[in-house]
Amino acid sequence: MRFAPSIVLAALLLPPCPARCAQSGPVTVNGIAVKVNGTIITLREIEDEIDEKSMRLLSLQYGQQPAVFQQQVEKLRRDTVQLLVERQLILDEFKTGESAGHYKFPENYINEEMKRRIRDRFGDSVRMIKTLQEQGITKEAYRQRLKEEFIINAMEYKNVGSEQIVVSPHKIETYYAEHPDRFKVDDQVKLRMIFLANRPDRDAEATKKKAEEILAEIKGGASFAEKASAESEDSYKSEGGLRPAEDRKTLREDLAKVAFQLKPGELSDVLELKEGCYLMKVEEFHPAHLKPLNEVRAEIEKALELEDRGRLRKEWIERLKAKAFIYSFTPI
Repeated sequence: MRFAPSIVLAALLLPPCPARCAQSGPVTVNGIAVKVNGTIITLREIEDEIDEKSMRLLSLQYGQQPAVFQQQVEKLRRDTVQLLVERQLILDEFKTGESAGHYKFPENYINEEMKRRIRDRFGDSVRMIKTLQEQGITKEAYRQRLKEEFIINAMEYKNVGSEQIVVSPHKIETYYAEHPDRFKVDDQVKLRMIFLANRPDRDAEATKKKAEEILAEIKGGASFAEKASAESEDSYKSEGGLRPAEDRKTLREDLAKVAFQLKPGELSDVLELKEGCYLMKVEEFHPAHLKPLNEVRAEIEKALELEDRGRLRKEWIERLKAKAFIYSFTPI
């Protein structure tokens, strides 16, 4: 099972179970969520693993739907339990499985990484210790978690890293042929635009009059780009009014209706809208097409690598589960 990167990142920043359990007092049966081989995962660990940011996001998305919100919270909780179980399975495999003794992490390497994190994340050791204390974490527990992070990364690289994945040219070509919608590009126009806003000191009628004067100058031979640089009142003024190519979905509907009726080189009439007036000139029109394979080959290769890595990781975790003792004291 794959999990959101934000949850995985949160897991890597938490201390190991023994330190947590020691700080929270004696563990009772009611406090145990799952037992993985000889290691206990507590209810508190699960709750601590679910960060406030994730809960706030769920609240924003589903706060007005209590039943759905509760379902999403339970799903997040189940995913978190599975994450902790998988993490422990990997650590156990490192310690006692086929990979036991294959990896050595020099203490000086861990020390250097600790120094880097202190500098980048906390500023100095005093601030680090204070922050960790506020979270109920000791410096030693944090260091141990860092070491475990290295172990997990090394184990995942060995079992599901790039060396185990080969994406052939044929596979890339097949994916391209079977997913045309993913690489379809709709009709696009590349526009220059001049925008004049209605303002307290210039009402809609005055704005329209000024826009008509500018249009007359352009029709008389003035450069649209130069007039946009001098007169336009939007963020593309410095670009001579030139905007990136847009399709009907990304360009505002009221503007798109006019823009897609114009041919390259043609000017629009003054377009009056609530906020002000627009003038448009189509620089280029790009008809709908499929991106060529050579343009998206790297994108496809990356997608297939991620797909294969997910499959390999799932198979690997299932093998670890098959030879492990996992007992749940709570629904997961």
